[in-house]
Amino acid sequence: MEYRYLGHSGLKVSELSFGSWVTFGTQLGVDLARECMAAAYGAGVNYFDNAESYAHGQSEIVMGKALKELGWRRGSYLVSTKFFWGLDDGPNEKNTLNRKRLLEAIDGSLTRLQLDYVDLVFCHRPDPNTPIEETVWAMHDIVSRGKALYWGTSEWSAAEIMEAWQIADKHHLHKPTMEQPQYNMFNRQKVEQEFARLYQDIGLGTTTWSPLASGMLTGKYLNGLPADSRANLKDYEWLKKAVTDPDRISKVKELASIAADLGVSMTQMALAWCLKNPHVSTVITGASRVEQVRENMGASGVVEKLTPEVMTRIDEVLGNKPHEEEE
Repeated sequence: MEYRYLGHSGLKVSELSFGSWVTFGTQLGVDLARECMAAAYGAGVNYFDNAESYAHGQSEIVMGKALKELGWRRGSYLVSTKFFWGLDDGPNEKNTLNRKRLLEAIDGSLTRLQLDYVDLVFCHRPDPNTPIEETVWAMHDIVSRGKALYWGTSEWSAAEIMEAWQIADKHHLHKPTMEQPQYNMFNRQKVEQEFARLYQDIGLGTTTWSPLASGMLTGKYLNGLPADSRANLKDYEWLKKAVTDPDRISKVKELASIAADLGVSMTQMALAWCLKNPHVSTVITGASRVEQVRENMGASGVVEKLTPEVMTRIDEVLGNKPHEEEE
């Protein structure tokens, strides 16, 4: 396992990390979650991603119990959480990044996770109804109080991130360190083009999610929708359209041929492809079985097989490489 700096910060994150979205609290209970986390940790993973909204708070509870049972040295791992959607329906309790909600949310997450602090905390989505300055001050206070060590954003635009950074810089506040965007072979524009200036100008780090495009890039949907697909889960029906898209299925078949030529699985090639981007600090993986964790971790050894020639073959299949902007 290789470790990369989180942007221009001094924090090192494992290039492959482990997240709980969809699985913890829905597909996985404490015992299996603990086994999957142990397998990831044993392979060198030091970053575990979560969010208060995952499984309506249950994901944090499951991870917290698993961490307590595992008993790892606190300095040896990183945990994150994210806020926006909330857990209740009050006017100041959902779909907001106002100061009241954020300061209450961090306390709730720490209780569920059974931790004194989280290492990373994210604004899970932008809030058009709260001034960014109010959000920046609240995130600064969370970090200043030692309840989180670094803060960042998830699925914000480059302009929104830059505005938050400039406000923090003007008032000498803790600046946003990282963004958590979706990044995979089918979703490239934001990470490869929109954020290009931010890597240099403010040292933005990235903790990318959905590297397998909700399982599409594993090849599991080439012959239809498996019974155990997450697209069959309640509230995840929206995934069906993406994972059954004929054009994507055709491209995955061609990509599977490239993976076969390399002697690796589609999953490992897709993860390694994300790791080839030097602006990716860590790729968040997910799994519902220990065997999946082990396969995912094998992606680290595949990166060197993705030569310029292989990357060109992949780009030719995808046909979606963002154009470099002219200076």
